[in-house]
This record gives sequence, structure tokens and C-alpha cells, in this order.
Amino acid sequence: MSTPGGSSPVPPPAGPLAGVTVLELGGIGPGPFAGMMLADLGARVIRLVRGPGWDRYPILHRGRTAIDVDLKDPAGAAAVRTMAAGADVVIEGFRPGVAERLGLGPEDLLAVNPGLVYGRMTGWGQEGPWADTPGHDINYLGLTGALHAIGEKGRDPVPPLNLVADFGGGGMLLAYGIACALLSTRATGKGQVVDAAMVDGASSLMAMTYGFLSSGMWIDERGSNLLDGAAPFYRTYRCADEGHMAVGCIEPPFYRAFLEVLDLSDDELFSQQLDRSRWDEQAERIAAIFATKPRADWEDAFARTDACTTPVLSMTEAPHHPHVAARATFVEVDGVMQPVPAPRFSATPAPLPPRMSADRASIERALADVGIGAEEAAGLIDAGLVAVPQQQI
Repeated sequence: MSTPGGSSPVPPPAGPLAGVTVLELGGIGPGPFAGMMLADLGARVIRLVRGPGWDRYPILHRGRTAIDVDLKDPAGAAAVRTMAAGADVVIEGFRPGVAERLGLGPEDLLAVNPGLVYGRMTGWGQEGPWADTPGHDINYLGLTGALHAIGEKGRDPVPPLNLVADFGGGGMLLAYGIACALLSTRATGKGQVVDAAMVDGASSLMAMTYGFLSSGMWIDERGSNLLDGAAPFYRTYRCADEGHMAVGCIEPPFYRAFLEVLDLSDDELFSQQLDRSRWDEQAERIAAIFATKPRADWEDAFARTDACTTPVLSMTEAPHHPHVAARATFVEVDGVMQPVPAPRFSATPAPLPPRMSADRASIERALADVGIGAEEAAGLIDAGLVAVPQQQI
């Protein structure tokens, strides 16, 4: 049978998580990102979806098998419980209480599989006065102190895309928690619930900054600190062609190398690197120098130095940079440029992930991975309890 959207069958898993089977109960953003990380490293991830649009995010959804299941139908939920009995992990990203109402909560699934790792992805967590409140990355980030700290002095806070709460503090920490729980399950035979809240994860990412604050090394004001753009040696500068260079020469040897390139080594203004009273004037001088040449010229000037000064590349430029290209950090799959799996493993390397698969043969293989035999799988498919997802129209 042909595969909708031109996707290819998911090959037998390889990588450090080979042999781990994951059920991903739909969801958007951080939950699928956790599923992508697990699939990238070899887990068999079965994404349970409903209706068209299953292939809307070709990178986040890569490496999976997609199966259409109506979780609100008691028979569909029963089919999922059957799958969970043979799975190692379940990921869900519903609001608190929704999975329980569907009969797919931790108690329901651990009853059929006591060794199951049940990963829960929410913004606010499973309890607390805001647990049932909707939100997005920017809202969760706002409660951690991180959003307040990002932006220019005297200007409004700037959201760092949705990288910090959704993906770093959410999906990535969920994947980490699942991996840890799998180790525990292998040692004890007992499953458990992993409660990954984005407000918790984003706060965890702020550990060093809170340490700076408690020791007096950080001012609780935007654009006033070593790493928030206030320091003239840790910020970006605009070039003559509107390109930018990123400067990160914090350590004295790197700072000296930076000044040498700009011919500022003997300028008294730059003799005291950490004198905050000089930072604004220093930044103005440096900005004026960078504005005299296009970015390519500055790339050449800093290319063979230890000045920690590099170009700011666009998303279309980044995959083609010589260093990034040499490491093959990006790859084009089915016309989609995307990052390769990370991190990399010497003994159990992960292959490049294919697009998400959605056809009967792939579904049958996925069901076999959770212990459902060919005859029972055919019965579920023929009865319409599990189905090939429909393409987005």
C-alpha cells in the first residue's frame, strides 16, 4: 500500500534506545519533541492521532508510525490499553484529568502494565492553583524569572522563541525523565509516572542564573549583567551590510584577542574589562567599528583567532556553514532540511530518521512491537478501531 504524503516505512530501530517502544498520545509542541528525541535515538514510537493534519510537522513527527485512534470512543481507548500492555513508555500531554476521564490515566495503564513508564507533559504541572489553566511557552517562562531577564535594558522582555519552556524545559526534560525512569524500571521491574511541567523545567534551566543572583553576581534588571547583553564583550554587533557578529570573549585571553583584531589593545578605555561604568562607552566604540565592514569581512578577520567572535547565521545559512556542514549537523530528507539526531553515540549510533510512516504495513509492524499478533491487528484495523490516518486536505 502506498504511504500518504510520500512518507517511507519506518525501518527497524537502531541506536541506544533500540528495543524501547513508546506510545505517544497525540499532542503538539513539547510532547512530540520528546517523542522525536526518543525516536531519533532508536525507540519505536507509535504516535496515536485523530483526523487529518497528522503530518503537519514533518520534523517533530519524524521517525514514528502514525495510527488514527479515537480516544473518546471507549472501544478506541480499550485498543490503546491493549497497546500499552506491551509498551515500555506512554507519553501524554493533556490537561490534568483528561487522560483519566478517557480511561487512559496512569492507574488505568499501570494496571495492565506494572512496568510502564508514564510520561506526562503539561505547562503548570498536575497540581497547583493554575494546573487547569491554559498557557503557552511565554506564560510558563513568565513565572520562572527567565522572561523578565531577557531583553535590553529599559525595553520590554523578549521571548526567546519557544525554546526555553516548550522544548528545553518541557520536551527535553520529559525525554530525560523517561530515560531515567526506564533505567529504574529495568532495575526494579516497577513503572512510574514522570511529571514534566514546563514551569518546573524552565526554572531548572535557570539554576546557574539564580546562583549568580544569590551570590550578588547578578542584578535583577534586564540588560545589566554579564550574559544578558550588557557586557560589550558578550553581545551582538551590527555590520555594514546589516549582518551581525556574535561576541563572547569573556575570559581575559579571548578578550585580548578580540581587542587585537579591532586594534583596541592599547586603548585605555578597554583596560578594565569588568568595569561596568565603562561598558556603555566601550559598546558604542565597538559598534562603530563593526559598522565599517560587512559581515563577511569580519568573519575573515576573526576566523583564525581565539576571540570567540562568530557570525550570526540565518536559518537558511546555518546548514551550509563549513563547520556545521563538516559535522553534517543538518540533513535534507524528502526535501526538508532538518537537524540530525543529537547527541551522538560511538557504540550505538542512530540512523537518520525517516518521515513519519502511515500505512497499513507500518501499523501492523508497530502493533506487533507491542505484542499484538497479526490476526488481532487485522481485526482492530478492519473494525476501524485503529486506522491509517487521513492526509491533510
